[in-house]
Amino acid sequence: MRRSLPLLAFLLSPAAAMAHTGLGAHGAPFASGFLHPFLGADHMLTMVAVGILAAMTGGRAAWAYPASFVGAMLLGGLLGFDGAALPVAEPAILASVVVLGAAVAFASRPPLPLACGVIGLFGVAHGYAHGLEGPALGGPAYAAGFVIATAALHGLGLGLGFAAGALGRPSLARTLGGLTAAAGLVLALG
Repeated sequence: MRRSLPLLAFLLSPAAAMAHTGLGAHGAPFASGFLHPFLGADHMLTMVAVGILAAMTGGRAAWAYPASFVGAMLLGGLLGFDGAALPVAEPAILASVVVLGAAVAFASRPPLPLACGVIGLFGVAHGYAHGLEGPALGGPAYAAGFVIATAALHGLGLGLGFAAGALGRPSLARTLGGLTAAAGLVLALG
C-alpha cells in the first residue's frame, strides 16, 4: 500500500487529471494518440478498470468488455473527428471512472448485454475526447495510437484481474476498484 500512495498522488494531481493532454501538434501523430490515454488519469483508470472487470467476470466478458469499449471508442472518435457536439462527454468520462471502479469494487456481474452497453457508452465518451484532437494531431495515425494504447491498458487490467484471481486474492482486484472509484470522485469534485 505504501508503494501505491506516490502513484495515486501523481494520478490525482491536477496535471494528470486533465483528459486532453498529449504531445500537441509538434509530436508524431501516432505517439500523440498512443500517449493520450496514459497522460490523463481519467482515461487510464477507466481503461484498466474495464480490463479488471472483464477478468473478474470471466467467460465471454473477458473479450466482450474490452471489445465493446474499443469499438464504441472508435465510433466516438469519429464523432469527435467530425466535430459533432456531445456535451455530456466530459461528465460521462468522469462517471466512467467512478462507475467502473465501483463495479470492480463490488464485483458486479450484470448481464453481458447490459454491461457491454454501459461500457460502450463510456467508450463513446472517451473516443469523442480523443477524436476532438485527432484532426489537428494527425487523424488516422493518431487514432491508431489511441486504439493500441487503449487495448494495452485493457490488457494491463486483464492481467491484474487474472493475477489477483490466480493468487486467490480477489480482494486485491476489488481494492483496486475501490481506489479507482475514489480517484474518480476526487477528479469529479475537482
